[in-house]
Amino acid sequence: MASTEPEHEHREEEEAPANEDEDTGAQVAPIVKLEEIAVTTGEEDETSILDLKAKLYRFDKDGNQWKERGAGSVKFLKHKESGKVRLVMRQSKTLKICANHLLLPTMTVQEHAGNEKSSVWHATDFADGELKDELFCIRFASIENNKTFMETFQEVAESQKNKEENKDASATAEILEKLTVEEKKIEEKEEVPVGSEKETKSDAEKTEKKDEEPASSA
Repeated sequence: MASTEPEHEHREEEEAPANEDEDTGAQVAPIVKLEEIAVTTGEEDETSILDLKAKLYRFDKDGNQWKERGAGSVKFLKHKESGKVRLVMRQSKTLKICANHLLLPTMTVQEHAGNEKSSVWHATDFADGELKDELFCIRFASIENNKTFMETFQEVAESQKNKEENKDASATAEILEKLTVEEKKIEEKEEVPVGSEKETKSDAEKTEKKDEEPASSA
């Protein structure tokens, strides 16, 4: 007599997987033990005052053309102790530095001719590990970002100028103060103390009186 049970029910019982949550009690040790490594970027002592996405170009004098340096984040970083500000730009994926230079009082930035989203400026750059005079051009996604970049650039340059002037004034004041102290010391050495003159005269008078006194009789 043929079975009346569906064949698929038997197949489901046979193909039923084992309980995946079953604890076998086995312990698997990791093959490689990874240790946490502290990574430094060189920006730990600096504060970011600008951070914008952009694309950077440098002017190739030999080829007389603009060449792309990379696309990523451009930052203005202010040192917490010295107060100096530098421009740093890294490529977004590789984090390779494509611009790295100080913002100096003598620097100026201007809008690229015919493009309100771009700016150009000259700088002595250190991105390649040696100082090079470069003409940079940076392009942003919006006109607003380019204006923000230019305004912050000029503000920083002006602040560094004021700082240099204050530094020079402080240095001059320090020099003048030192000269004044040295002059006072020289004047004090040249002056003859009044007390010493009186002591000298009184000693001489005592000597004279002693000579005038008659010798005591034997």
